[in-house]
Order: sequence, then structure tokens, then C-alpha cells
Amino acid sequence: MIELEGVPELIDPVMVAAFEGWNDAGDAASTAVAHLDREWKGEVFAALDAEDYYDFQVNRPTVFLDNGVRKITWPTTRLSVVRVGGDKPRDLVLVRGIEPSMRWRSFCNELLAFAHELGVEMVVILGALLGDTPHTRPVPVSGVTSDPDLARTMDLEETRYEGPTGIVGILQEACTHAGVPAVSLWAAVPHYVSQPPNPKATLALLNRLEDLIGMRIPLGELPEDARAWQVGVDQLAAEDSEVAEYVQTLEEARDTAELPEASGEAIAREFERYLRRREPGTGPGPGVATEGGDSPFLRDPGSGRTRPPKPEQPGPEAVPGAEPVPEPGAGTGADAGAPDGGSVPDRGATGENPSGENPSGEAPSDEGPDAGGPDGAGPKNDEGPGDDSGR
Repeated sequence: MIELEGVPELIDPVMVAAFEGWNDAGDAASTAVAHLDREWKGEVFAALDAEDYYDFQVNRPTVFLDNGVRKITWPTTRLSVVRVGGDKPRDLVLVRGIEPSMRWRSFCNELLAFAHELGVEMVVILGALLGDTPHTRPVPVSGVTSDPDLARTMDLEETRYEGPTGIVGILQEACTHAGVPAVSLWAAVPHYVSQPPNPKATLALLNRLEDLIGMRIPLGELPEDARAWQVGVDQLAAEDSEVAEYVQTLEEARDTAELPEASGEAIAREFERYLRRREPGTGPGPGVATEGGDSPFLRDPGSGRTRPPKPEQPGPEAVPGAEPVPEPGAGTGADAGAPDGGSVPDRGATGENPSGENPSGEAPSDEGPDAGGPDGAGPKNDEGPGDDSGR
């Protein structure tokens, strides 16, 4: 059992997690958790041992000077807690880190042990994928779960994805087997402008999270940053007639696909968000912990104990008008230009499809590049998870 010192008893806690790497296109998901930590002044209470989960040749430590003294920061995953006041206060446990290089089952078990000790009622995992979506339209965000009951009660999609997956999918499945309600929120990032940051996608994830847990989230300068980002991409796209024509094609496809979305339900969601922003007091979200499963955690075959049957790997359902495509190698300079500089590439330069699968189960669109990738997300580098990744 994990013993926590200095952590007060939490009120209806929800765990919100994001991981840099394979399922974090444009760094939209990890930036969203960092925003929550910064705005609510999170206090770190635990960090996983980097030696257990990371290959330091892949995720290298960094050296910095602190008052003339050299110190090292190791890549890891940290947990912090934020206390949100109001008429109906609620606490959040924030998990922010890097997708581990190895021992994924143990990694998830350790996070679930913290969740159990803290009394977490629901786990929300944020992710971002690359898709055929125009930057000029609202960012599509889909909410998926492996729990049929949760899908019905919270108006979520039940995932049907089969194929390679990342740590987001593995953690969601681990929560399901542990009897902890878990939801994944996925933002679709335009593949032709995939370099981070993407404040518009981050803002969309936070808005969807706000709707899910019923809490008003302070947005700070994010709305202004999102507007500036879109203006910058507009200017870059206008300089290339082929790119401008391609963006227009995506806009027409998106507008046609979303005509049914102009529904009373969509209008009601926006109105509820408006009311929350007028009244600081907010209530807790609808997630309730359940007692379920024969075992509270995943079982490692190496331990000699029984292990649940191999689950269906989770992944986001199709986002209207957006097919996931893999992200080019991180830091190679081959990605599409971002509003802070660079050029927008040819619309076909979206990288290699590592899986050959279409997570949505639909025929690939012939309006843009080939789609594919685990959980609908393109890898942040050219390497997928290794044999020990828990595919």
C-alpha cells in the first residue's frame, strides 16, 4: 500500500492525466494539464521513479544551473493535487509526464495505486491526434470510454477501435479492469500544422473537460493565444494557393458533415458553459466510482498471478470530418509550419502510416493524406511502442 504524507483528504477527486509523446499531437493534451496545474497552483506530492520506466537515450535528462550549482532533471511522471473552491468544491489529481519506454503494466498499476489511495472517483485521460480537419473551424473533441454504462450515463462513445495503442489506451483499459470509471478526451489537430504549440486544441480539450466534470476552469490567456494562433496560420496558408485551396476543401467537407450537429443538444451544452462562467460556484461531475472486477489492478504475467483476458485496445472514435494521420518525427523540422514561423508544407507530407489501420472503421477520405495511427493519434516520433509497451 502507498502511504501518502502531507496530502489532505480530498473532496470527490477526479484524476486528469496527459502524457507527452505518441498521443499528444501539437502538445495539446500535456499543455492542457500544465495549464490546470499553473492556474490552480498544483502541489506536487509524488513522482514515479524514472529508472523504472524510461530509456534515457530516448528521453534524455537535462542539466541546468541553480545559483551556479549544476542540477539534473530526469524525465518522469509527476502527480500533483489542486483544490478547487466554490459553493461545491472538488479536488483534482493531475498526472503529467512522458509516455514510458517500458513496463507499461507496472506503470499503470502504480498510477492506479495512487488513485485508490486518494479515493479517485473518475479518471480522465487527455489525448490529441492528427486529422483532416481545417484550422478555421472549431476543434473536434470526442469523448470515448470502454465502459458501456459510463457511455450511456455521460453521453460518450463506446470505443470500438482495434489496433496499436499508446499509454492512453493502456491506462484507460487498466482503469476499466480496476473498476474505476475512465474517459478519454481526444482533440483533432490539423495535420498540416502539427508543430506545437496548439493553443486552440488545448482550449477545446479544457472546454470539453469542463463540460464533463461540471467545473468552471479558468482559461487565462488561452482564448487570446488561440485567436493569435489561428491568425498566424491564416497568414501562412494565404501565402500558398495550393494550401489555401486544400483548406477550403476541408472546410466544405467539415461543414457538410456537421450540418446535423446544429442541434438543440449542442446549443444546450454551450448555454450551460455560459452559465458556469457567469456563476463561479459549480457542482461536481457525474462520475461515481464503482466496485467492480475480480482484481483492483492489472496482473503482470511475470508475477505468477492470474491476469484478465487481453482486452480490446481502446482508441478514439471517428471525429466528424477528421481522419487521424500519423505525425511526422518530432524535432526533425519536417513538420508543417506553425504560426511562430516556418512554411506550411505540401499537403501530402504527413509522414508514414505505422499501422495501416483506420481507427474510425470508415473508408479513408480521398480528400487528404492517408490516415492511420494508434488510437487515432500519430506518433511524436517514427518509433512506436516496443515489445514491452503493452500493445
